[in-house]
Amino acid sequence: MCVGKALTGGYMTMAATLCSEQVSHTISEHGPFMHGPTFMANPLACAAGNASLEILSRGEWQGQLSAIEKTLREGLMPCCEMPAVADVRVLGGVGVVELKEPVVMSEIQPLFVAEGVWVRPFGRLVYVMPPYVISSDELKALCSSICRVLHQIGR
Repeated sequence: MCVGKALTGGYMTMAATLCSEQVSHTISEHGPFMHGPTFMANPLACAAGNASLEILSRGEWQGQLSAIEKTLREGLMPCCEMPAVADVRVLGGVGVVELKEPVVMSEIQPLFVAEGVWVRPFGRLVYVMPPYVISSDELKALCSSICRVLHQIGR
């Protein structure tokens, strides 16, 4: 199994490949399995990964996830009324506003930056996957910024 992004809470590039002991022995039969990327064993990414795993191991993530889902739902649903919006959906810690047309990155990105948030749309999707440690106020501000920006581009 390959895992990534969530290992560091999305803050740093880091991934891992998990396998059974049998597979591990097979691929390492002729020495260590060295894939050699530039960021291999990046100390900062490893520290972020350890911190993220510590948060998960405390077991608070289920409550955090429920609170995030509720706030995303409440904060993004007003976008449903906008003419440029095709759909709004939330599942767990993922909030998506699907537009009828693809965003123009050169137009929308400066609007998000001016709001003080970093949101990276993809095609017709404006989506967020906030870290579990985001505060309620920060998440509400993020949702409000998304609504304001989409209102501006939908004129």
